[in-house]
Amino acid sequence: MQSKDHWENIYSSKATDEVSWFQAHAAVSLRLIRETGEPLSAAIIDVGGGASTLVDDLLAEGYGNLTVLDISGSALAAARQRLGALSSSVTWIEANVTEASLAAQTYDIWHDRAVFHFLITPGERRAYVAAVRQAVKPGGHVIVATFAADGPAKCSGLPVMRYGPHELHAEFGAPFVMLEYEQESHHTPAGSEQKFVYCHCRKAVS
Repeated sequence: MQSKDHWENIYSSKATDEVSWFQAHAAVSLRLIRETGEPLSAAIIDVGGGASTLVDDLLAEGYGNLTVLDISGSALAAARQRLGALSSSVTWIEANVTEASLAAQTYDIWHDRAVFHFLITPGERRAYVAAVRQAVKPGGHVIVATFAADGPAKCSGLPVMRYGPHELHAEFGAPFVMLEYEQESHHTPAGSEQKFVYCHCRKAVS
């Protein structure tokens, strides 16, 4: 996977609202999480959440068991500073998701917008999927967004994988059942357009 130094440099050299993936509100992600029907007490992990405002909106809606994981300590620090006192109600994990030790069957919802598409080797993707299998409860939800098949070939100077919805689901396979997918046209702060695909899967109970 891309180096930690790369992402620390990104977040130390740009404001959080200048990076290409910035969203004032992660509307699609928030709606998909809400539509899972999980209670406000659900354990939710935002993988690659970094400085994303999704955690702000989840807290505002009353979700109270939130974890944000990111490879960049600078990104996490920006989010914690933005949240102020509210940051103490969130669990923050500074780690590469493909190497992190996550407790077994902990999360009701796993969310990732724009990490998985940076995993360009089969080994990295297998490690990621293994982490999902380990950490998500039976019956839990997995919401992953990547660049779509017609999305950019690079992001932040790094090559990415692009997916159609069924190709993305195939990376996970059993025991993950795809419930729905949708596309999003994201407009970056610089004014360009990026096509994303979101897949919502559920981990089989047995």
